[in-house]
Amino acid sequence: MKSIPLIVILSLFAAQSAAQWEALPDSAPSPADNPTTAEKIELGKMLFFDPRFSATGTVSCFSCHNVMEGGDDHRSVSIGVHGVAGGRNAPTVWNAAFLSSQFWDGRAATLEDQAVGPVTNPIEMGMESLDDALGRIRAIPGYKQHFDTAFGAGDNVTMENAAKAIAAYERTLITPNSPYDRYVNGDEYSMSAQAIRGMNTFESVGCSSCHSGPAFSGPAMPAGAGFFVKFPTFESNGDLEKFDLLADQGRFEATGNEADKNIWRVPTLRNLEFTAPYLHNGAVKSLDDVVTLMAQAQLNRNIDGDQVADIVAFLESLTGEFPTQIMPRLPPTPGDLLD
Repeated sequence: MKSIPLIVILSLFAAQSAAQWEALPDSAPSPADNPTTAEKIELGKMLFFDPRFSATGTVSCFSCHNVMEGGDDHRSVSIGVHGVAGGRNAPTVWNAAFLSSQFWDGRAATLEDQAVGPVTNPIEMGMESLDDALGRIRAIPGYKQHFDTAFGAGDNVTMENAAKAIAAYERTLITPNSPYDRYVNGDEYSMSAQAIRGMNTFESVGCSSCHSGPAFSGPAMPAGAGFFVKFPTFESNGDLEKFDLLADQGRFEATGNEADKNIWRVPTLRNLEFTAPYLHNGAVKSLDDVVTLMAQAQLNRNIDGDQVADIVAFLESLTGEFPTQIMPRLPPTPGDLLD
């Protein structure tokens, strides 16, 4: 199902009440048609790490989403097959299960939808078709038993099931129990005084108008909807040319709808110290600079250095506990595939 955009202009939230601070849940809910199981998680993890489903056999989901660290690749824009550079910064997969939609432009409604897209994208994994990708899976005999275990015996090696398995794995990528989470759950000593000041400043200057909810990516949305804002909202404030913020027109690139120009899905603010550089084009390298820029371009405010430092301290308190990731053992490649 395609994402149904809910375009949210920041000024509409000017009169909202105080932020409702929410801790990150320890687990993510799964959709009714894809209940999470240990077997799906195991298969999805294998597919996530396996580069053999790219045209060159060199690019996997893990290539751009390094779950051994911040869930991204620390490039301004990602590099796909044949060394081709993409157009956008790789968003983190950590806590992606809590986002209202997937990709920077929200063109995928769910994790399942998102898992399919990169496979045939010519500058990501570069397969000619989904049928070709499935052919790769079916040609590796060791995968069939894992599909049988996850989905029951039968004709089950399908792209739908592969996407369901990858999504099930990604729903385990949750980083709870940050200092902020402990603070809102009653541990008044888990955050520093500076971080608490930053939390209050974050709310008072208006950051929480968009960055709300447990993932700081907006409120919970109906199934198939996305939480979007215009960025930049105030084009007269902030060094937009320096960061080249208007070159990519956001959701418009996916929909062709004039109303979607410079409209973006609101990203999570969790674990930001692990995911530099920032923004859709990776043009901003430091948290101090991105806080200053966002205050200017989104709130039309020029905040001082102390406020910036306090907000950064608060953002650093959103770094949670990363569950240990053990790289999977993949099924062997048959010799007759080595042409």
